[in-house]
Amino acid sequence: MKRALVLLALLLARPASAHDQPYSYLDLRLGGAAIEGRVAAHVIDLAHESGLDADSLRDAGYLAREHGRVEGVFLRLMDVTAGGRRIRARPLRLEPVPDRKLVAMDFTAPASSSPIVARGPLFGYDPAHETYFNVFVDGKIRVQDLLTVDHRLSVYDVAAGVSIPAVVSRFLVEGVKHIFQGPDHIAFVVGLLLLGGGLRRLLKIVTAFTAAHSISLAAATLGLLQPPSRLVEPAIALSIVCIGIENLRHRPGMRDRRALLAFCFGLVHGFGFASVLRETGLPSGALGWSLASFNLGVEMGQAAIVLSLAPALAWVRSASARASWRVAFAGSWVIVCAGGYWFAERLLVR
Repeated sequence: MKRALVLLALLLARPASAHDQPYSYLDLRLGGAAIEGRVAAHVIDLAHESGLDADSLRDAGYLAREHGRVEGVFLRLMDVTAGGRRIRARPLRLEPVPDRKLVAMDFTAPASSSPIVARGPLFGYDPAHETYFNVFVDGKIRVQDLLTVDHRLSVYDVAAGVSIPAVVSRFLVEGVKHIFQGPDHIAFVVGLLLLGGGLRRLLKIVTAFTAAHSISLAAATLGLLQPPSRLVEPAIALSIVCIGIENLRHRPGMRDRRALLAFCFGLVHGFGFASVLRETGLPSGALGWSLASFNLGVEMGQAAIVLSLAPALAWVRSASARASWRVAFAGSWVIVCAGGYWFAERLLVR
């Protein structure tokens, strides 16, 4: 029993806020009379560089009063050259992005010759920081890159195109990373497994969750249905509470509703996956590849959790039915409490 509880604790040992990862993004749009761009960063990073208060940066009024200092941080840290010369960016608009705790700046710069070279990441003080760099030409994405301390340079030339192998590799990794950086999704999957069951039953549950989030992920990514994240994120947290309560109320002989719940709530989780996928910038020339690769990465991460936890829970059940019940009971309460915390946080924190 101790072995299973330790494993459960390790799986759920993540920061309380599910998506506050150290990242920023920089988009450049070429093809017109000027370079148009948008750069965004987390309020924590901007506060570190500007000396301003992080929570206050999420307020539009405060941001308007301190726009000079925030714009100065962006202009200083953006290292983009075109034709060998650093672009002269002119800020156009500064706005908070409350759903993601970001501040974004739109800018313009005189058109220049290629190659376009970006150096990063934007916030080098944090070795874990990542900067998503995208280049669009005439509305179509041509470059997708991730600038890190180990990959600091990205180059775009006019003759460059979309590389399918690069797209597949990039989005596969992003899918796996998102699962392991999102404790809410991990908690939901763990909750589905705690009551155990035979291989056929577990496959049915996991397949229902996979099918559901694949449907909503595709629908949101293709623009067919895009509910706002201010609704999706609390709903994901509420789904975790519900699966924990379902486990606690379950008694031998009762109908196992986990597959049904996995499908229903899987639709909600798919919309959460889609919001992350859209932030990376989707290549219009390889949309299907990026969508399929990201979804496959999610499944790989999910499979790793199932293959790690299910055998441990099965071992506990074979050793002692009472110990198995205690693990399920304690684990379900942990999941209910975590989901309740995230639900309250996402409703109250703007």
